[in-house]
Amino acid sequence: MKTTILFLVTALTFTGATLADDAVKTKIILVGDSTVNDGGGWGYGFKQFLAGNVECINTAANGRSSKSFMAEGRWTNALALKGDYYLIQFGHNDEPGKGPTRATDPATTYTQNLARYVDEARAIGAKPVLITSLTRRIFDKSGNGKLAPSLVPYVEAMKKLAAEKHVPLVDLHALSVAYCEKIGPVETAKLNSVLKNGKADTTHLNAGARVIFAKLVVEDLRKVVPELAPYLLAEPNPAAVAGANPDLQKPVGEER
Repeated sequence: MKTTILFLVTALTFTGATLADDAVKTKIILVGDSTVNDGGGWGYGFKQFLAGNVECINTAANGRSSKSFMAEGRWTNALALKGDYYLIQFGHNDEPGKGPTRATDPATTYTQNLARYVDEARAIGAKPVLITSLTRRIFDKSGNGKLAPSLVPYVEAMKKLAAEKHVPLVDLHALSVAYCEKIGPVETAKLNSVLKNGKADTTHLNAGARVIFAKLVVEDLRKVVPELAPYLLAEPNPAAVAGANPDLQKPVGEER
């Protein structure tokens, strides 16, 4: 009788431990601006490439820069989520002309902010991953089929910091430029979101484009963070975001 009871207790303990282990998911936190969030960026598509044992929380917000995201306490809130990985992309709203609460200098304040994101993520035991900005899809007026990128100083600053601090880097800027130039202006225009005034939005993404550019992130992420590869699907699974409404986060203007 004692043997039977001991067996049952051991079996229940083992089963409980197994269930507890199964319940623990790898947690990925997305941090950035409107080109990352679910409504106008690649975040919604990214969630479709994740296996069932991964939890992804998108904290990216419209109109934020590396400066304002911190100043508003959004980074503090993101850290409180205790993620295992933090995928961090800023640049669009760090550019000159965005106002004193958002604009940063690539060589100084932008780099300093990125260093803080990296250091503070590591301080909680998480692994930061830097992602260069999704390109704006504006082609050179010369008709040479090349984009006219404006974010290069911020891209180069992030790449330099990543090398110095040994942070994995996904160069989405280079990947997105190469993709758009490969398919050309006509096909690239089909990726654009549409502003309220009916004009093409060459910064944010429509529903199909969210998946296309997310796949670029996923494919490179698999290389630079190989331990995440088992959690990343080769093809998107729309059921992973069933019931979600990304349009609730859709930008109402170019960078809002």
